[in-house]
Amino acid sequence: MQKKGTLGWLRQIPPRRWAGFLRAVFTDILLISASLLFSIGLVQDFRYTAPDRALLQWLTPLIAVVGVGALFIQGMYRVHSRYAGIMDIFRLLKASVGISTACLVGMLAFAYYGGRPFSLAEWVLFGFLSTTSLSAPRIGRRLYDWYVAYARNQTPRRRALVVGGGDTGEVVMRETRRNPEAELCVVGFVDDDPQKQSMYIHGYPCLGTTQDIPQIVAEYGVHDVIIAISSADGGVVRRIFNICRSTSARVRIVPTFEPTQGFQLTQIREVNIEDLLRRAPVQFDLRPVADYIAGERVLITGAGGSIGSELARQIADLGPASLALLGKGENSIYQIDHELRTRMNYEPVCVIADVRDAARIEAVFRSEQPTLVFHAAAHKHVPLMEANPIEAIKNNVLGTWVMAETALRHGVRKFVYVSTDKAVDPVSIMGATKRVGEMIVSALACEGKTEFAIVRFGNVLGSRGSLVPTLQAQIEQGGPVRITHPDMQRYFMSINEAVHLILRAGAFTSRGDIYILDMGEPIKIIDMAHDLIRLYGLVPGQDIAIVFTGTRPGEKLHEQLCYDQEVLEDTANSKIKRVRNNTAPNWRWLQSQLETLLNLCEKEQADAARALLMELATGKLTLHERRAVGS
Repeated sequence: MQKKGTLGWLRQIPPRRWAGFLRAVFTDILLISASLLFSIGLVQDFRYTAPDRALLQWLTPLIAVVGVGALFIQGMYRVHSRYAGIMDIFRLLKASVGISTACLVGMLAFAYYGGRPFSLAEWVLFGFLSTTSLSAPRIGRRLYDWYVAYARNQTPRRRALVVGGGDTGEVVMRETRRNPEAELCVVGFVDDDPQKQSMYIHGYPCLGTTQDIPQIVAEYGVHDVIIAISSADGGVVRRIFNICRSTSARVRIVPTFEPTQGFQLTQIREVNIEDLLRRAPVQFDLRPVADYIAGERVLITGAGGSIGSELARQIADLGPASLALLGKGENSIYQIDHELRTRMNYEPVCVIADVRDAARIEAVFRSEQPTLVFHAAAHKHVPLMEANPIEAIKNNVLGTWVMAETALRHGVRKFVYVSTDKAVDPVSIMGATKRVGEMIVSALACEGKTEFAIVRFGNVLGSRGSLVPTLQAQIEQGGPVRITHPDMQRYFMSINEAVHLILRAGAFTSRGDIYILDMGEPIKIIDMAHDLIRLYGLVPGQDIAIVFTGTRPGEKLHEQLCYDQEVLEDTANSKIKRVRNNTAPNWRWLQSQLETLLNLCEKEQADAARALLMELATGKLTLHERRAVGS
């Protein structure tokens, strides 16, 4: 059966493989013949006599044919050297035994019929030489193929330059050397510290300063420049990024990581807009957060949005007794529910409801019995809300009223309201509704035991429908990038900062106080557009045009985080400031104004509703009116 199978394989050899097969057969014939020649020569001191030559002429072709046949029968010509195993070595030895046996029979027959004496030494030498010579090329090819495969798969294919010779850079260099499967081969590092210019870290030399990066990239054929400076703020990252733009190297960055959790090369990522912030990201101590969330029943409104969904991810990790995700849009709630179940193995309670529906919200509170409420549901798009003031008022004002009053009635321990810097001296419908929402929360904080807190922050990078995704879409479409005004500027923070601020504010004892994150100086929108265009490897004004469209209704050139009369106090976190709730409006007065406002909305009197909203939000209703209602 073996022979039949082998012959069948011979008939199936593709034409393109015949050359390789014949080359292997010819090589084995030469090796077997040479083994016989050398075995006799070594015994005879390579002084071949006439009987020796006669033996070689008669026995060499016979042994060659038998040898090729034995190798063929053992299937040695079907084995790819790279995949040869121990069983193939045994088959080769079996073939060698067959060849040696044939040689022994031939030598004995020639001694009997040819008169040449039989030499045991010649036969032993032939057995050794033939076995060795037939094995050597096969084993050698196997070792060579292993080496080629190792070199191809294991040798780093991308030459990397590490920026920073500090602790983070040292970790990166150590990990690339320790990890044999790393795709990166570090050629060295650069550092602006003069004391590091002659240093070696794990055998990698300091090749210069950051200004030398273009020359080093060209000289060493660098593929990746890795920014590994844990203390680098946005200005430093931007400067290095701009230096690298003149090179062909890919720029990546090592994000902040916990030393106790270790570091992996897969953590190295592309530079994004958050890395280019003109300030260092604020770091939060979340231990107090874990203490007040663990074991609590948490309800998040707007849970399908950018802020709400990130809140859900963070809170699910802190051990709440239950987590209810409330939202009006079923698709967004489904997505965060699916993510928590599949990625975090956490099963939240999903509630599809409108925060304006008092009866529905009442039923939700009775069912879920939340002890912590994070109210993030809101309409936030300024131009859209300018065009739809009644819907903005109903959602942002009525929704906040319903949620806050229901929380107070059910004895919720903590209620955190998510506001915005647009609520300060508002000129837009959206900002005014958020300011009135702050007034509702601060007024109700004086009416019961529920602790109310307000979080006020600026634009959130990467949130759904915000500035950065809009600019990115324009860049990806080839431009132009549309900016309303060259002097437009805003405060920016990351989603992570926004969510941590919300969570941290909830840990403070509060009676309607406002919490603000120190976000440094505001950033010009034009500067952010330039940074984004450069992140795509393009040149602003050259590859991507920038056009100014004029300010939109409800927009201000500059936003501020607090009123001039608001006094900022320090908190346990130096980056979080508190505005004490010392000027809360009288709830009965405010309630009557809200009823009037919502009555106008029900009658679709948009202009009158807009006017009353702005009067409420800007404080233009007289103090006499407030006292009259409160008396």
